[in-house]
Amino acid sequence: MMTLILFILVFGAVVIAHEFGHFLIAKMNGIHVVEFAVGMGPNIFSFQKGDTKYSLKLFPIGGACMFEGEDGVVERDETTGEAKEQTAGSFLKAGVWARIATVFAGPFFNFILAFVVAFIMVNMTDYIAIRRPVATEVLTGSAAEAAGMQNGDLILSLNGEKIKLYQEISLFMQASYKGGPIEVKYERNGERFTTTLTPQFNEEYGMYMLGVSNQDFVTPNGLQTFRYAWYEMRYSVKATYKSLGMLFGGRVSRTDVAGPVGIAVNVVGKTYEVAKDYGWQSVVLSMLNIILMLSVNLGILNLLPVPALDGGRLVFLFVEVIRGKPVPPEKEGLVHMIGLMFFMALMVFVFFNDLFNIFGK
Repeated sequence: MMTLILFILVFGAVVIAHEFGHFLIAKMNGIHVVEFAVGMGPNIFSFQKGDTKYSLKLFPIGGACMFEGEDGVVERDETTGEAKEQTAGSFLKAGVWARIATVFAGPFFNFILAFVVAFIMVNMTDYIAIRRPVATEVLTGSAAEAAGMQNGDLILSLNGEKIKLYQEISLFMQASYKGGPIEVKYERNGERFTTTLTPQFNEEYGMYMLGVSNQDFVTPNGLQTFRYAWYEMRYSVKATYKSLGMLFGGRVSRTDVAGPVGIAVNVVGKTYEVAKDYGWQSVVLSMLNIILMLSVNLGILNLLPVPALDGGRLVFLFVEVIRGKPVPPEKEGLVHMIGLMFFMALMVFVFFNDLFNIFGK
C-alpha cells in the first residue's frame, strides 16, 4: 500500500508539473483549455470551473491538457451533441508562437520541477552525498597513476566532456567510453594539466575504470546551493539522453526497460524498502531523487520529434513558421493519431515486459 501511495505521489508530481505548464501558458495566451486531467481512463471525479473541466482519472499513469480545436477536440452542444463553432480561444486560432510556447511549456515545466527538487536535495546535505570529481586517491598500478595523476587532482573533463560531479565519471565510462585512450584535463594547485590514459577493465565491477577513488564531500551554502542544484539536474539530463543513446544503440536489454508498473515495484517499492530503515528523511530524499530523474526523463522524451509527443507537435508548428501557413489540421491530426496508436501498442508491450521482469525471474 505504501508503495502505491508513494508511486501516485511521485508520478503525480511529474505529470501535474508537465500538464500545468501547458495549462498555464495556454491560459496566458487566451487559449481555451477544454479539460485538465490527471491520470488516464474513467473519471474518479471531476468538476467544472469557468470554461475548463478538471478531472481526476482512475489510472495514475499520465494526464492531459486538452485545448479547443487541437486534434479535433471541440466543444459540443450539451443538448444536440453538435460541434460548436470554434471561438477566438481555439488553439488553431492562436498565433503560431503562442502555440509553440504552449506546447513547449509542458517539457519546460518538467525541467523547472527537476531543478526545484534538486535544490531541495542539495539543501539536505545531512542525507545526500555531493562529491566533487576529485581523485582523493590515485590507486596503485592504475591507468591514472601511469598517466602521472596524483592524489587531490580535480578532474575537469574527459575527452572534452565537462565533469562537475564525481558520478559523471562513472556515467562517462558506462555510456560514452568505447575503448582506447582518454584525454583527461585536470587541475592541481591552481594549475591545469592534460594527460592521456587508457582505462583498465575491472573484473569486480565489470567495467573500465580510470583508477581513482573519491571521498571529497562538499556541503554547499549560499549561492553554491543553486550551482550544485544545477549540477545535479545536469547529471540527470546527461544520464537520460545517454541512456536513450544506449537503448537505440542496442546496448540496453529488455530487462533494463521499465514502464509504470516496473517503476512502481522495482524503483519506488524497492527504494522505499531500503530507505525506510534509515528514517523518514532518507525516504523523502529517495523519492525526491526519483521525481528528479522521472521529470527529466519526461521532459526529454516529450521533446523527441515523434508524432503524438510534444516534440512531434513542435515539428508541425515550426514547419508552419517556415511555410507561413499551417499544415491542414486533419492531416496533422491523422499523423498524431497514428503516433498515439503506436504508443498505445508500446504501452501494452511495456506493461507485459514489466510483469515478466517482476514475476518471470
